[in-house]
Formats: sequence, structure tokens, C-alpha cells
Amino acid sequence: MIKLIYPLHRKPGMTREEFQRYWREVHAPLVAGHAKAMRIRRYIQSHTLTTPFDATYVARQGGTTEPYDGVAELWWDSTEDYRAATATDEGRAAVRALLEDERNFIDLSRSPLWLSEEHVVVGP
Repeated sequence: MIKLIYPLHRKPGMTREEFQRYWREVHAPLVAGHAKAMRIRRYIQSHTLTTPFDATYVARQGGTTEPYDGVAELWWDSTEDYRAATATDEGRAAVRALLEDERNFIDLSRSPLWLSEEHVVVGP
């Protein structure tokens, strides 16, 4: 299983609530609509929570940076499936449509992404 990890920062001027609402209510259906063309096996949104523990986490890590507003995970069965996602006109059009929409709510310059291979340590 290949997974694209995409930690997200919201665009300047958006609240976290506005960002997460847009991501969940507008962008998620767009991803779902293009999933077949892009051969996406699974799509998960992890929305950052604001909790009383935030200051403890920052202090423990010795940092002061603002956390990401969420993390997207997109899964493919293999690197071949991932490559095949953009091998068709339909797949390339889907990638363009998603990137165009991401510009509406994601600070792309502060939101890195990478491919990973999962190695389960605890769990099924």
C-alpha cells in the first residue's frame, strides 16, 4: 500500500473552522468524484483539534510553531497504481481540478506532501 501524506496549512485570512468546513464539505466530495479516475483506494481527512493539551505538546517538543490544520491521506495499492493515476487524460484532468480547488483553501507553499510506504508496528 502506498500513501500520499499531505499536512495542510490553511490560507492566510481563513479561520481553522472555515478551512475545515471547506475541506470537508467542498473539497472532499470533489476528491470522491475523481477517485476512480485517479485510482484512489482510500481518502482520509484528519482535522486538527484545538484542545487543552496543545500547550503541553508544544512544550514537550520544545517548539512554538502552529500545528497543521489537518492531514490528508490518499492511498493507492502500489506505486504502479499511483503512476497510472496520471497516465490518462481523465486522471490528469482530475489532478488539475483538485489542485485548482486546493488553491481556494490551502497555503500550498507551507503544505508539504510526500509518498510513503506503511510499516504497521501495532494493530492488525
